Amino acid sequence: MLSRLMSSSIRSLDRECNCTVRLLDDSEYTCTIQRDAKGQYLFDLICHHLNLLEKDYFGIRYVDPDKQRHWLEFSKSIAKQMKSQPPFTMCLRVKFYPPDPAALKEEITRYLVFLQVKRDLYHGRLLCKTSDAALLAAYILQAEIGDYDPGKHPEGYSSKFQFFPKHSEKLERRIAEIHKTELIGQTPETSELNFLQKAQMLETYGVDPHPCKDVSGNPAFLAFTPFGFTVLQGNRRVHFLKWDEVTKLKFEAKTFHIYANQKEDRKIILTYFAPTPEACKHLWKCGVENQAFYKLEKSSQVRTVSSSNLFFKGSRFRYSGKVAKEVMEQSAKIKRDPPEIHRAGMVPSRSCPSITHGPRLTSVPRTRRRAVHISIMEGLESLRDSAHSTPVRSVSHGDSFMSSRGQMVDGSEASTSAVISDEAYSPSDSVLPTPVAEHGMEMASARHLNGAPCSIDEEKESQAGTSKEGQGTEFSGRRGLRVGKGKQSSSSDVEELNKFILSVLRLFLVTIGLLFVLLLLLIMLTESDLDIAFLRDIRKTPEFQQFHFEYFCPLRRWFACKLRWMGGFLISK
Repeated sequence: MLSRLMSSSIRSLDRECNCTVRLLDDSEYTCTIQRDAKGQYLFDLICHHLNLLEKDYFGIRYVDPDKQRHWLEFSKSIAKQMKSQPPFTMCLRVKFYPPDPAALKEEITRYLVFLQVKRDLYHGRLLCKTSDAALLAAYILQAEIGDYDPGKHPEGYSSKFQFFPKHSEKLERRIAEIHKTELIGQTPETSELNFLQKAQMLETYGVDPHPCKDVSGNPAFLAFTPFGFTVLQGNRRVHFLKWDEVTKLKFEAKTFHIYANQKEDRKIILTYFAPTPEACKHLWKCGVENQAFYKLEKSSQVRTVSSSNLFFKGSRFRYSGKVAKEVMEQSAKIKRDPPEIHRAGMVPSRSCPSITHGPRLTSVPRTRRRAVHISIMEGLESLRDSAHSTPVRSVSHGDSFMSSRGQMVDGSEASTSAVISDEAYSPSDSVLPTPVAEHGMEMASARHLNGAPCSIDEEKESQAGTSKEGQGTEFSGRRGLRVGKGKQSSSSDVEELNKFILSVLRLFLVTIGLLFVLLLLLIMLTESDLDIAFLRDIRKTPEFQQFHFEYFCPLRRWFACKLRWMGGFLISK
């Protein structure tokens, strides 16, 4: 009896697992869920914990063991999606940025969006000019420390806070000047709203960048915003397509295609290459969800989309949430007292720093500061390149190459190719916050290896390994890099060959299957009693007579005999 109770309790424990969700203010929410619990159950628990009703703008993000980021699908089991052993670690993030933050009904929703956009600014995803950057940082100061007080805020107080990947003394002085003179008397709610309204006007508002390469092998970042699809290269937005112009999103392996119709029935196809097939699939799913959320009028208009052509195996996906218009209509019906908001005081962020974080560059002499900046930007470029396992070739994508490159030329001359910052666009990932350490350079390079960060435990392991790896010489490092590149290119060639063989095999099997079906259909028609001219001509041929008497009739008698035997056997039973 006791053993039965113990075994049942062990089974119940096996069916439960711990889950930790990091919230937008870097606090943690821990709960116990059943192994078969779906994503919607966990999301509802978090929204109840936050007293959040306008929850359709948010989602839960996680990183799989291969360092690939994903959005948790609410209609599927959590354990099956995570692909790892519990305890599970995830984070709450804004998935769909509101096109107009001022239109949000509740203050709690606006505050959470403010935390997300502030995080985007800190990690370099929200680019802006220096004047806009100073104003945004001043709004953050006003919202989180209140009015300027000479007794509490000594000279240079703004330098103690990290608003951007890089600071300068001139920018810090400008932030303090705006905070002292222009924002006196603003409440946290007003400052947060002003911050969001200013950020909403920037071209990179709502950008969640996906590192890719174009058909020429140049690094690029693809992103989906509330207003459309955008491509960023360097410090320019080289493409922007409104959601009404995007007609189809498609991917196959690492290749991602965007089909669009612009003015005067001008059709374009943009082609980009993701680091891995998993990253490309994640990019495609994000695009499908964003297009459905912002473009459609009703969720009943959502259709299941496929990633490939007919007869070929591909991914099928369907967005299962509400669309933006329905969310706004539902928010207008909310009638309750505003929930209490517990704002966290301004402290240096625990989120993982960008590579350029650390001491201000202005503490270095001017000539050396320029050299440091150049070396940092070269490091960023090398990291971006390392996210792609193989050089991108356009040999097998001739048509797409011409259409994409032609559109690139047009796009660079158009007004949409606007400079959005003096710096190259080099965002850092911030899925899982980690303590800021002085050796953030090594941590960031380890985390950027596949374009997504690793977990805290993996970072600790990588930190332990960096001290051993750092003992090697520069020559051996370069030699290892060349060997690694050679292995990657050879493995890429084998992978491409295998894909080609599989595609040819699929086509061959489909053709054989169709021919077999057509043959069976022809036999059925000729052996039927249909009196059609061409069937009569076929029945009179010697070949058909031979087939009918030597093969078809004996096979028909054999099947009839077997059916009678089976019928008699079943009746006797």
